[in-house]
Amino acid sequence: MTITKTREIGIDTIAVGGDNRPVIIAGPCVIEGRQETFSLAKKLKEITSSAGVPFIFKASYDKANRTSKDSYRGPGLHEGLSVLAWIKESLGVPVLSDVHRFEEIGPAADVLDVLQVPAFLCRQTDFLIEVGRTGKPVNIKKGQFLSPHEMRFVVEKVGSTGNGSMLLTERGTVFGYNNLVVDMRSLVMMREFGFPVVFDATHSVQLPGAQGTASGGNRNFVAPLARAAVAAGVDGLFLEVHQCPDEALCDGPNSFVLADMPQLLEQILYLCRNPYL
Repeated sequence: MTITKTREIGIDTIAVGGDNRPVIIAGPCVIEGRQETFSLAKKLKEITSSAGVPFIFKASYDKANRTSKDSYRGPGLHEGLSVLAWIKESLGVPVLSDVHRFEEIGPAADVLDVLQVPAFLCRQTDFLIEVGRTGKPVNIKKGQFLSPHEMRFVVEKVGSTGNGSMLLTERGTVFGYNNLVVDMRSLVMMREFGFPVVFDATHSVQLPGAQGTASGGNRNFVAPLARAAVAAGVDGLFLEVHQCPDEALCDGPNSFVLADMPQLLEQILYLCRNPYL
């Protein structure tokens, strides 16, 4: 099978798709503190720069889809965007965060280089169109309930605004209760729409709601699935990364360990140099 070549999307100084090596979109699930988040972003930039891998920093200013109403959600829109703007200016890296409400879209677009549509909102027509109207690159998470074929309609909704800068992200599919499974065929199918495809290696190993008041996860599977996705020809990897995942305030069980990032990038680059082995 011939792997479809996707269009090239410009995000700040980074080119995603086309003939470019996969981009790394990485950071903590949620902003846990101003200095802590900056420190993690700085270390990720050092690691990716050393490997020669393009890097976009991600962190949520508000996790509106937590299992429990008492779960930590982040600092909120204004403080969170302030942190992301500081990281963007100080470290010179593009920044990404998810938007959950219409009133967030404008302020977020003023700061972020990429607006992310959460998986649960990928079918919300008016929301998709409003995000598309910003003209900013949009990363759309494929819903856990959606087939790869149905993402064509999501692409059409955002594209109807004239915005052709889209990334499509696979994050696993519901497989019974409290479990997800990854169908690698999805990565190939979505690339046929012509837009860069990203594999979310950490949310794909999540066990939604498995801990009762929070989600669980199997982080041991992150690296194998990431390698498989790169071998399949994705344009980027999405990774939630934390210095001490067991102490993370959100998505710790499925977060990747920061100290393991250099080895994973080395493996990814090997696959890029030796495709289809």
